[in-house]
Amino acid sequence: MDTDQQIQILVDQAPQYGVTAAEVEKIAPILKALAQQLQHPQYYIPQTSEQGWLMTTLTHRTQPELSKNVVYAFPNLKAVSASPHVPKDPQVIALPMPATHILFQMLAIKPLDSIVFFETSDNLQSGTEISRKNLQDSIHQLVETQRSPFGLPSDIA
Repeated sequence: MDTDQQIQILVDQAPQYGVTAAEVEKIAPILKALAQQLQHPQYYIPQTSEQGWLMTTLTHRTQPELSKNVVYAFPNLKAVSASPHVPKDPQVIALPMPATHILFQMLAIKPLDSIVFFETSDNLQSGTEISRKNLQDSIHQLVETQRSPFGLPSDIA
């Protein structure tokens, strides 16, 4: 499924997420641009049996007071099984999810700081990190550029 199809599904399902289709369409260019920087159209997200994403808290090596919560996204099930980041627990399952949907969901998960997308099964030490703050900042910039000057509605006559 390509990114346009993924976005259309998000638009169609917007009410299930508590937002309007127009709101999803407004942020779609950002979701699409970030997803296209990744190597896979979908990733596997380790989850608990209650479908909560498995979050890992990372602590800075030299400044232990600095930490962040991340979710790991894997290119395939083989990578999930081989990962030292996923506990060998029968209650943890990994389900595939379109890349744009992962990014969209990240906006709703308040304690989540970043998602690390692993691109190959061979290298589970290095991935592409997309932070929630960068995603939010990009969306904010997009919304600001779409606003009419002087705070007037764009359809004023």
